Amino acid sequence: MTETRKPALRATAIDKFFAGAIALDQVDLTLYPGEVHALLGENGAGKSTLIKCITGAYHRDGGTIELDGSPIDPRGPVESQALGIGTVYQEVNLLENMTVADNLFLGWQPMRAGMVDRRRMNRRAAEILAGYGLHIDPSLLLSSYSIAIQQVVAIARAVELSGKVLILDEPTASLDREEIDLLFSVVRELTARGMAVVFITHFLDQVFEISDRATVLRNGRVVGTRKLADVTQGDIVELMLGRHLEATKRKSQQTEPGDAILSLKDFGKRGMIDPFDLDLRQGEVVGLAGLLGSGRTETCKVIFGVVSADRGSAQLRGTPVRLSSPRTALEHRLGLCPEDRKTDGIVGDLSVRENIILSLQARQGWTRPLSRSRINAIVDEYVKALDIRLASPDMPIRLLSGGNQQKALLARWLATEPDILILDEPTRGIDVGAHAEIIQLIERLCAQGMALIVASSEMEELVAYSTRVIVLRDRRQVRELQGDEITTDRIVKSISQGESAA
Repeated sequence: MTETRKPALRATAIDKFFAGAIALDQVDLTLYPGEVHALLGENGAGKSTLIKCITGAYHRDGGTIELDGSPIDPRGPVESQALGIGTVYQEVNLLENMTVADNLFLGWQPMRAGMVDRRRMNRRAAEILAGYGLHIDPSLLLSSYSIAIQQVVAIARAVELSGKVLILDEPTASLDREEIDLLFSVVRELTARGMAVVFITHFLDQVFEISDRATVLRNGRVVGTRKLADVTQGDIVELMLGRHLEATKRKSQQTEPGDAILSLKDFGKRGMIDPFDLDLRQGEVVGLAGLLGSGRTETCKVIFGVVSADRGSAQLRGTPVRLSSPRTALEHRLGLCPEDRKTDGIVGDLSVRENIILSLQARQGWTRPLSRSRINAIVDEYVKALDIRLASPDMPIRLLSGGNQQKALLARWLATEPDILILDEPTRGIDVGAHAEIIQLIERLCAQGMALIVASSEMEELVAYSTRVIVLRDRRQVRELQGDEITTDRIVKSISQGESAA
C-alpha cells in the first residue's frame, strides 16, 4: 500500500565516507507526522552517522534532505534545531548546576528591563512541563531531579526550539520501568500533536511497545523498513544480523568447577553493600541478579577495591589478602569491566592500541614500558580473537561503536591474563551481534578455567551461562540459585519475595 501522507522529513540517497571507507551508502529515511520511527541496527551499522548527517553535525557526501517538502542543508545541530529538528541523547546535555527553567529557556530567556524575568520564566516553564504531565518546581536545580525527569526537560527544550522532528538517541538506557513509562507518555503526547519522532535503541521490546515503523541499517545500508504491526521481533533481528539467531537456552556445565580461587567472608561496605560470603571457584560463572539499585554494581566495586571494604576478610587460593584498591586487585590478577564504559572504562582520546595495553602496562609499572613488538603482538592477537572492527588500532577508541569499545575493554583485561574477571553489564547498550559474541566469550573463558563474576539486568543471559546466580535486593544478597534452580521465573520470584522465595 502506497503511503499518501506528506512526509515530515525525507532523507534520500545519503552517502558518507571516512578516509575512503563507506559509512553510509545510498541511505533513505522517511518520517511522517504523528509516528514513532525506530532506527535500528548493530553498532557500527550507521545509525549515529545518519543522524549526524541529518542534523548537520557531519557534512554528507551525497544525497538530499527535505523538511516539510523543502530542501534543507543544515551546517550544524544549532541550525537544524532552528529549522525544526531537535535531538536528545542518552547523556542529557543540560547544565545540572542551573535551574530547570534556566535549562529550558537557555538562550531565549524572557527579559524585563534588561534582566531575566525569572517569575515569568518559572511560570512559563511550569506551564510547558505540565503539558508533558510533569508537575515540578522549575526554580530548583536540574540536579534535584532524576535522570528521567531531566530527559523530559531536554525533550521539552528540544520541542520548544524545534517542533517538527524529534530524535531520541538511546533515551531509556539508564532508566527503570517507571521512568520509561513517563518518557513514553511524553512521546505519545508529542506524536498526538503531530510530531515525527525517531527512536534509536537496542531494546526491541521497547521498539515494539512505542514505535509504528522501523528502518534497519546494516553495514551502512538500509536493509528494510517495516511496519511493526506486520512483523515479529525475530523478523527484525534477522534483518539486523542477516542471519537467524538461536533461542537462548541454558547450557549444561561441561566441566565441574575447580578449587576456590577467591573466598570472601562477611565482606561488605557500610552504607553500600551488606556483608556477604562468596566462594568463587575456577571455571565457573557467578551471576549477580537484581533490580536497579539492588547492589549488583556495588558488589563488583567492593570486590575489585574501587571502594574499599570496611568489614570482612578475603583470601586468594587460601592466602589472606586485602583488596583495598584497583591496583591491589590488578596485582592479584583480578580484572573489572565497569558498567559505564564511557565514563569509567575507555580513555576516549587514546588509541585502541593504547587502551588495550593500559592495564597490563599499569601492572608492570610505567617505568618499565612494554616493547613496541610485544604491544603490537598483544593488540593484533585480541583484535583478531574478539573480532574488534576498526579502521586502525591507532584510531581514537571513542570513534568505535559501543560493541567494539566493549570488546576492546575486554581485550584490555584479557591481556593481563586474569584469574578472575568481573563483568558489570557487559552487554548493555550494544547491538545483538556483539551481544551474542560477548556471551560466547564468557562461556569460552569459563570452559578454559577462568572464574567470572557477571552482573547483569538481562536475566535470560544469566540463565544461559551462569553456574550459580546470586540474587540481590536492597543492597544485600537474598538467595543463591544453582543448577536447575536457575530459571528466569525463579530469579524474578527471588527478587520480588527475597529470602522467602522457594
